[in-house]
Amino acid sequence: MRGDAPSVAVPTLVLRGAHGSMKALIIAAILSIATLVPPVIAQEREAYAVAHWSRVLKVFVNDQGEVDFQGLAKNPADLKAYVDYIASVSPESTPALFPTKESRIAYHINAYNALSMYNVIDSDIPKSLSGFTKVWFFGFKRFSIGGKAMSLYAYENEVIRPLGDERVHFALNCMSVGCPRLPRTPFTANALNGQLDREARRFLGESRNLQRASETKTVRLSEIFDFYKEDFLRESRGLIAYVNRYAPEKMPEDYHVEFIEFDWTVKDQDRTRR
Repeated sequence: MRGDAPSVAVPTLVLRGAHGSMKALIIAAILSIATLVPPVIAQEREAYAVAHWSRVLKVFVNDQGEVDFQGLAKNPADLKAYVDYIASVSPESTPALFPTKESRIAYHINAYNALSMYNVIDSDIPKSLSGFTKVWFFGFKRFSIGGKAMSLYAYENEVIRPLGDERVHFALNCMSVGCPRLPRTPFTANALNGQLDREARRFLGESRNLQRASETKTVRLSEIFDFYKEDFLRESRGLIAYVNRYAPEKMPEDYHVEFIEFDWTVKDQDRTRR
């Protein structure tokens, strides 16, 4: 049965001459080594899968976070290999592989971004994710994640957001212009906190996401802060107070907050060439 530890035959020569407690210790030692084999194989498989995703980001994403969807559609092998891995392994289906909160969050960010990217090419590279396309892209289309079929909407709201780190909103990428810039390297458990802080600073360092109008005492924020307001306010007294943790300059907390309309245009490199 898949997932069971392989049977182990204890060599007769090892046990010959061993009696009582010594024999029991030998058997226990051999069996304990055997039980380590499946996790080691699974960890190697995870590293191999993430290497596929790393190549996708390096080859098909530029420094502006734009994706060469045309090129990717012609050469999807690495992305498909990673999507296949996501379909069979997740923190929910294989919890032993993801023992820390950081390892779970890193997996889910990478998986969400990869599935969004795959969804674009599987949907014939739409120009925009607005209107009915948005409903199909996020709500109706299902993907297997650790053996469980989910929409991107359900994945984000039922699995990722409950993990309780609002900084994921600076890392999750639905492949739209309004999303954070897509990094060219995967998120990893060991570096996750630094990576999320970096992406928060980068997001709020871009004028498209944070604007100050002193004459009207207004701070304009990406609509992402409106979409997920409750997450940002979980441990902050206000949106401006939260933004000031990562913004390049402090914003007055008594200013009025307005939101910059989210741009659902697909962030395709070909779009900038036209």
